[in-house]
Amino acid sequence: MSGSFDRVESTLMNRLNPVTRFLGALVFAAACFCAETPAALGALLAAGFAFAAAAGMLRKSAFAALSVAAFSALLAVVQLLTTPEGALLVGLPWGYIGVGSVRAAASTVARLVAASVPLYVALSATDPNDLSNAAVKVLRVPYRYAFTFSSAIRFVPVFMDDMRGIVEAQTARGVRFDAAGPIRRLRLMAPLAVPLLVSSVRKTNSAAIAAEVRGFNLRTRESGYKSYPLGAGDAVAAAVVLALLAIAIAW
Repeated sequence: MSGSFDRVESTLMNRLNPVTRFLGALVFAAACFCAETPAALGALLAAGFAFAAAAGMLRKSAFAALSVAAFSALLAVVQLLTTPEGALLVGLPWGYIGVGSVRAAASTVARLVAASVPLYVALSATDPNDLSNAAVKVLRVPYRYAFTFSSAIRFVPVFMDDMRGIVEAQTARGVRFDAAGPIRRLRLMAPLAVPLLVSSVRKTNSAAIAAEVRGFNLRTRESGYKSYPLGAGDAVAAAVVLALLAIAIAW
């Protein structure tokens, strides 16, 4: 099955506790949003790609970063047109585009891309079951909440595959999504949400029934047989990301 988060066997990532991977990626993302200067954002972006390269996922992370950049570019355009700051560059009927507007838009793209790379690496190298079980054992998170979160991650590629199948079925019936303009394409895609919603509800209901049959309500922290100890590598990784957060705040 294809999806956004294909499991990757990474030697570097597999040495870390699943909780360390995920929380470290979140702290790194927080550092990206705390950074104010272009130099700090550039350093964090370089650090994210260096982390992906060390994990053996530079190529896939680059493709993921391009996807995030394309999405964040839309937000940057909105910010560019609605946030007049700095010296005037282009006059608009409702304001203007200034030097500060360009810097703010570029910072938005850089922040989102830099924050997405470690998250993509962590999610790609971590099985959702390991993440939920480690959260229960290490962080003492109630299992129902950990299971809900891991199920949401697990269902993302499933829903994407369902949507891809629906689009292919409509294409086989003569619907041309590639030939339509953006507005017409949106009108063609909107009705496809109905079969996707029906399929999603059906899959969610089946998963809930399966969990109940297996004693979901009886599961506790001691139910899992696998342990997730924290080691020296986890301490080093935590120190590195916390140092990056401190530098981003102070820089």
